[in-house]
Amino acid sequence: MGRQSIKENKNIYFTSREAAGLTREAAADRMPGMGPDRIERIESEKVYPRPEDVTAMADAYKAPELLNYYCTAECPIGKRTVIPVDAKELSQIALSMLKSLGELDARKDKLIDIAIDNKIDSSELPEFVAIKDALADIAMTAGTMQLWIDKMIATGEITEEEMDAARKR
Repeated sequence: MGRQSIKENKNIYFTSREAAGLTREAAADRMPGMGPDRIERIESEKVYPRPEDVTAMADAYKAPELLNYYCTAECPIGKRTVIPVDAKELSQIALSMLKSLGELDARKDKLIDIAIDNKIDSSELPEFVAIKDALADIAMTAGTMQLWIDKMIATGEITEEEMDAARKR
């Protein structure tokens, strides 16, 4: 018999399934090729999920944040290349983006000065690091916005068709 579920040992896959209000059996019905036993082994950390497992869970649980979690916490390549993002409200995302863009805008002339000779000397390095940090903030905020959009699509609050129609306008 498996471990008793206690709050301390619930991983993100378990809590995401619970948040979706699904039993393992009901979740398996939404994920062709993945049975309740595989879900249990992933949730109890007896096996690592495969990328296709995480994609299926993200879709079945309407939890696109599972994709970012997997890439940033479990995938060896993603750990080095993907920025971890947290779900936030649209107002928080917008304010963070405006702040980050403002910081970068204030430094654009210095970036031009640094780029002119295609070298970064020691006197330019502190400003260059500040520019790099501002760009990292923008990238994180863009990732957070993408997660917000993915969540809106997953929950049906926005449709792919609406997004495509808006792009064409």
